[in-house]
This record gives sequence, structure tokens and C-alpha cells, in this order.
Amino acid sequence: MEMIEPVDISRPSLMLVDGMAVLFRAYYATAYGGSIRRMKDGTPTNAVYGYMRYFWDAVETFKPTHIACCWDLGSKTFRSEQFTDYKANRAECPEDLVPQFQMMKDVMDAFGIPNISVEGYEADDCIGTLSRLYREEYDVMVLTGDHDMLQLVHDHTKVIIMKKGHGNYAVYTPEYLQEERQILPDQVIDIKGLMGDTSDNYPGVRGIGEKTAYKLVQQYGSIEGILGNMEELAKGVRTKIEADLDMLHLSRKLATIDCDAPLACDIESCFFDPDRNQVSTLMEKLEMTSVVRLVGM
Repeated sequence: MEMIEPVDISRPSLMLVDGMAVLFRAYYATAYGGSIRRMKDGTPTNAVYGYMRYFWDAVETFKPTHIACCWDLGSKTFRSEQFTDYKANRAECPEDLVPQFQMMKDVMDAFGIPNISVEGYEADDCIGTLSRLYREEYDVMVLTGDHDMLQLVHDHTKVIIMKKGHGNYAVYTPEYLQEERQILPDQVIDIKGLMGDTSDNYPGVRGIGEKTAYKLVQQYGSIEGILGNMEELAKGVRTKIEADLDMLHLSRKLATIDCDAPLACDIESCFFDPDRNQVSTLMEKLEMTSVVRLVGM
């Protein structure tokens, strides 16, 4: 794990929270043992409670001045139009988690944190768009568990990958990405194009795994570099790429975060200055007074 660097107080900072990733992580971390936290009326709240523990630890660790939370809408996206099997392998959302999506957005509202989503786009695209929009004036921090986000790493964009356990992070800067994986942020997309993504259900080039994908991109720089030097490749690798050229290009397209999603987000609305009464009132309603104590309100 990379050392967490001191916060640069000379520049304001914007934390972009991958709401879906954090909420799913919180749900499964707490539901694993079979004991689901519920309100007196039976409404499940385990994911919301777990989310707040993860979220508040990140706030205290990285001390953002501004925060926004990005969400998927669960509807069809431009990627599912390009490839009908995109994410088709995903299991149904657990029944106990369904009511907690809106509940979590209500909690973010109570903290004065904007909930951002766009029809036809994923949370990743919202995060990518906001990071590109504000990275010249703000130190952007992306809080997620999704390694696809590493393509957003930039001199003023850190990608904070949540690892197992509370308070355990890998903080990716361009230097750390180079040190750990010997690649540049843009090359994350080329690697995904080659190896595909089983969780998002697109295949890449059949027969090329992670190890070969990294080796090829490190050696030739990009998919274009690989295709321009096909005669140098081992016959087996060359044959696989030639057989799956269309899927290679489509997979790279599917892996690319769209940083031009049509969204509006006033940065002033992201300034993090929660109202104690709003937070306390909602947490009491959700029977989570321990969260009020956790956040020191």
C-alpha cells in the first residue's frame, strides 16, 4: 500500500464517491455473517450503516473540502446498446439492499452532499466527467473499489482503492501506478481491451489473460503499437488477436470511461459543511444514533 501523503492545504480538494461500489461493499461486508441490521419495523439498514463507516473513515483520512456522490441509475446505458451482453451476467440485486439505495441518497442529502447520476451513463462516467472538469483547480480524489477507475489517475487526480478492512487504502498517483504496475493511466484501457472484464461481461481477446495483456502493453505501448508490430508476436498470440480484432476494439471502447457525460454540478454545492440538525434528525429516524456519535455531531 502506498503511504498516504499529507493533504495539500494550498488547493481545495474534491472527493468523488463511487456510491454504488461503496454501498455494495458495505452490504456484503455486513450481510456475510447472515445478520442484517434492521429498524424496528424490519427495514434493512446494514448497507447504509456500513457505508457511513467507510465514508467517514475516508473523510477523516483524506480531509476533502468538497464532496459529491455518483450513482448508477440501473437503467440501460450506451454500453449495453453497443454490446447487448454488457453486464448481463450480474446477479439480481439482493432484496434487502433495494430499499437502501434511496435511503443512502437521503443520507447524502442530509450531509449536504450532491447525488449525481445521468440517464444512459454509469457512475464511472459521472466521476470521470467531474474529475476532468475540476482537476485543474481542485485536487480530485476518487473513492472506489473499482480498478477500472485507474484510467482517471492524473497529476491532480488520485484514485483511492478501498481494500479489505476499514481504513485500508491503496492511493494511486501516476508515480504509484507506474511503480506498482509499470503502466500509464491510459494503458489501463488497452489492457482491459485485450483481457476483457468478467465482472462487466465483455470478453476482450479470447485466450489472452492479464499477464499477457500487461506484457504486450508494456512492450508496445498501446493496442495500436501491438497491431503495428504483429509480425514480432508469438504465432499463438498473433492468431488470437487476428481472430478477435472486432471484439478487441469493442472491448476497449466498453472499458473507456466517458469523461464528457451531460451533467451539471455546481462545485459550490459540493462544499462539505454538514448541518448538525439535518444529520441528527435523519439518523434518529433511521435508528442510527451511533452514526451521529461516529461523525462527532
